[in-house]
Amino acid sequence: MPPAAPESASGLPQFDLAQWPGQIVWALITFGVLYLLLAKVFLPRIGGTIDAREDRISGEIGEARRMRDEAVAKSAEAASEMAGARARARKLADEAIAQVKAAGDARRSEEDEALAKILSTAEARIGLARSEAMTHLGSIASVAAGAMIGRLTGKPPAETELAAAFAGHEEGGS
Repeated sequence: MPPAAPESASGLPQFDLAQWPGQIVWALITFGVLYLLLAKVFLPRIGGTIDAREDRISGEIGEARRMRDEAVAKSAEAASEMAGARARARKLADEAIAQVKAAGDARRSEEDEALAKILSTAEARIGLARSEAMTHLGSIASVAAGAMIGRLTGKPPAETELAAAFAGHEEGGS
């Protein structure tokens, strides 16, 4: 029988002090390889990706700010154009109102002149009709007075008496 290897107290190789130097060497080699892989391969790639993402985000933020500034400028430009358009529209409306008012005033003036002519013509006709009626008034009054006297007395008055009565009244009344 071959001599048996000395057994450790717990039976687990990790706790065997004789095997620790080999385990430490393998742990250092594994740590070194992982360190080199992380430092030279993985972290630069991750860093490059992070930097590229930050650059893209910064670029997009800058583009968004530029677009916002452009939109604000265009909004201000549109607002000034709207104000100008409103001012032009108000000016055109005021001019149109003034033209309509002037045309209305001219039309009213023409209508007033036409009405004045019609009124003067009507007044002249009324004056003529009145003077004509006044010329016939004496004969109408004479006929009416003769009819009343005839009814009251039962016999018509003589034309000469009526004419004399009205002739005396016209001379004294006028």
